[in-house]
Amino acid sequence: MIALVGNPNTGKSTIFNTLTGMRQYTGNWPGKTVLQTQGFYRFNNRHYKLVDLPGSYSLLPSSPDEEVARDFICFARPDCTIVVADAACLERNLNLALQVMEITPRVVLCLNLIDEAKRKGISVDILSLSKELGVPVVPTVALNNYGIEDLKKTIAALVEGKLECSPRRIEYDDEVERLVEDIESHINPIIPRSLINFRWLALRIIDGDSKLLEAIRSYLHLEGEILI
Repeated sequence: MIALVGNPNTGKSTIFNTLTGMRQYTGNWPGKTVLQTQGFYRFNNRHYKLVDLPGSYSLLPSSPDEEVARDFICFARPDCTIVVADAACLERNLNLALQVMEITPRVVLCLNLIDEAKRKGISVDILSLSKELGVPVVPTVALNNYGIEDLKKTIAALVEGKLECSPRRIEYDDEVERLVEDIESHINPIIPRSLINFRWLALRIIDGDSKLLEAIRSYLHLEGEILI
């Protein structure tokens, strides 16, 4: 299962439509008024299920759409998450990419609208950006299929274990890092490590993200309060 996430107006839905064609359907997320769109495509004799997550500026949610995107990446544990970014607004879009990389290492940055960036005189060093982030970066122009085959190949390599990612880890000051370690030690007896990224969860607890704790109880079927 592949998740597709990105800021609004990055061409995310065009990427989704280009990959899946007519093999898609929509419905409501369970318990939400937010629409979900899922589709399928075939590559190298393998079927891929693609989930188009709501357009989001952040995984520190301020809307039901962003809450759905965060919960899906966190709890559905997709085999690969494609972050679609506008190549002409890279600095703004990378905020979401870095947040996704804190949750999961299985990330591909799809640098869409690369033609618009060039028209604006913006040049992106793809190899340096990939090295800096620690994840593959694929330039695309979804409207004319440019880069789509490379995107499919990169997704396949990641899903099949032929490509490993080492996402850049954001280091905080010593006090925050000590708090993260302490909280992780408290989380360990409560939640299986295989179900959630402990470091990311610890950071959200420090932020006082009570909605995330509610989501954890719901998705992981935990009883009572999560006391840290």
